[in-house]
Amino acid sequence: MQIKDSVFAITGGAQGLGRAMAMRFARQGGHVALIDLNPERLQATVAECEALGVQARAYVCNISEEAQVEQTFAQIKSDFGQLNGLINNAGLMRDGMLIKVKDGQLLDKMSYEQFTSVINVNLVGSFLCGREAAAIMATQGKGGVIINISSVSRAGNMGQSNYSASKAAVATMVVTWARELARHGIRVAGIAPGVIATDMTAQMKPEAIERMKQAIPAGRLGDQDELAHSAQYIIENDYFTGRIIEMDGGLRV
Repeated sequence: MQIKDSVFAITGGAQGLGRAMAMRFARQGGHVALIDLNPERLQATVAECEALGVQARAYVCNISEEAQVEQTFAQIKSDFGQLNGLINNAGLMRDGMLIKVKDGQLLDKMSYEQFTSVINVNLVGSFLCGREAAAIMATQGKGGVIINISSVSRAGNMGQSNYSASKAAVATMVVTWARELARHGIRVAGIAPGVIATDMTAQMKPEAIERMKQAIPAGRLGDQDELAHSAQYIIENDYFTGRIIEMDGGLRV
């Protein structure tokens, strides 16, 4: 699929990795429908994309709410007339240990809300957006591409019972959807990033960042546009489906 003149919905599109992908697609002539909960940052990213000569629109939506997702994707189809790709990028982290015990006493445990809030955004949100995007693509008869953003943490990571479970699940949906949707000309793939330089990592202590760099064979954090480039590769390579790109600098063993 060519990016030029195609329409891509990107969840979590206001900032970070979502913004990086939106900007790369816009530079290639792609139109973007950006979905997020932050209206101010959404409008800023939309303006940046429009400045590149493409059509861009903002959609404020809680992707864990079915009715909002259905309404948003119906509006995207109405606004753009078509939908050719979806990037399931929006994510939430609320790290914590399963339990904390000291001297035989239970001090703390991961709460039900802490677990389900991450599952609802990362997994349920990806399911709902993937379902609605697939329905549009299949019925318009032009095929399409869905990319789920997983994580190196999908293999399991201390303090991330909720996040790791959600990212493992979206990775398995890549395989399931690729097989189910192939008959409609829809390809499905995933990207599993390692540690990417974002606003969040910029707030970390320098010594913590240095420890992370030492653990990464590439010797540095990933760049946001490098992940966006991986998404571009998936979109443009019509033989790539049902697989995950490990974009982690060699971090995962």
